[in-house]
Amino acid sequence: MDHTHAHTYLLNKPFSSVGQPFGPGVDVFKVKDKMFATLSPGRYNEGETHHWWLNLKCDPDEAQALRDIFEAVIPGYHMNKRLWNTVILDGSVPRGEIERMIDNSFLLVVQKMPKKQREAVLLHL
Repeated sequence: MDHTHAHTYLLNKPFSSVGQPFGPGVDVFKVKDKMFATLSPGRYNEGETHHWWLNLKCDPDEAQALRDIFEAVIPGYHMNKRLWNTVILDGSVPRGEIERMIDNSFLLVVQKMPKKQREAVLLHL
């Protein structure tokens, strides 16, 4: 999955929006004003290939399991390392798995919303 497909997939979630509250270059995706993902050009050293980084909220046990399985999944960059993962979009994680991680991040945020907001979002899934 490349950053363009990730951007489109994230924005296709019900009630999702994107902004850049951290400055240019870091897209922050929200559902009803609650952040569920960020997408930005990753850090890289001179001579390395440049990949985009996708931060996603995650269940703590699953977060660690994904880091153990995929080399391109690391603790959330500039996020709570226990609750967020960074997925380096280098092509090594299957597209379907990234979509599943995005879906889970979205649902984790929606589940914490007040009942009325949560039901409004879930109606559109």
